[in-house]
Amino acid sequence: MTTPPPKSPSSGTTYSATLHTHTFRCGHASGDAADYVAVALAGGCRVIGISDHLPFPDGRWSSSRMDWEELDGYETAVRAARAMHPRATVRLGLEAEYDPALDGWYRDELLGRRGYDYLIGAGHFTPLGGAWLDSFRDLTTATTLRAYAAHLHVTMASGLFAFISHPDLFGACNAEWNADLAACARDVCAASLATGVPLELNGYGLRKEPIATAAGDRARYPWEPFWAIAGAAGVRVVLSSDAHRPADVLANHDDLCVLRDRYGLREAEMAVALA
Repeated sequence: MTTPPPKSPSSGTTYSATLHTHTFRCGHASGDAADYVAVALAGGCRVIGISDHLPFPDGRWSSSRMDWEELDGYETAVRAARAMHPRATVRLGLEAEYDPALDGWYRDELLGRRGYDYLIGAGHFTPLGGAWLDSFRDLTTATTLRAYAAHLHVTMASGLFAFISHPDLFGACNAEWNADLAACARDVCAASLATGVPLELNGYGLRKEPIATAAGDRARYPWEPFWAIAGAAGVRVVLSSDAHRPADVLANHDDLCVLRDRYGLREAEMAVALA
């Protein structure tokens, strides 16, 4: 299935809320919380969530996130940004992989004692056979794709997560759409419908190096065949820039709106942003 790439109209519209942003602490982003809030406000967006990658106390996946010892400083920076910009509604969040063995820790430590406003569910890693696969690299077979969809279902069913980030990230390791990918997309969409957890249309993939295909280059994600399935299923979506530098905090909104409208996707009412 091939469709022309989205083009950004000069509509002047912006995100009503931007909830997926990162800070320098993850090691692959720049800027701090106050920098993101300032850019969002200047662009007309007053609801901003900071959602850097969750560090685990056991140090797993440390190359793509802050150390556990940095978490207090991160929380302080977000709360300082809130005080610095009283015109904004600043939310404290994390983008977090779900490990069912730690379910109580997410609830009691993160959402409880530490007072996080929300968590974003992430499928960067997929559990299979007692190990964790890299979802950006390893989701290339029917077995691994089924494991990915099953894990996202478990993540959504936990009730811990406001939405699921870039559910079509397997576009980074598969050049051509196929029946296994379509089955995975249907399973992920069915889980979203069953649990009521929205899926994210993520603009960061539009800013990454494209994937070469027989039909020409395409974005790593959003991958349009996934969203055609999501639209037909009636899945609700959240639009996010997934900013890794302050300049991108409102990026690609119009591109995502094109995809939203092309496939008849409905935006979710994000109570976490507007409460």
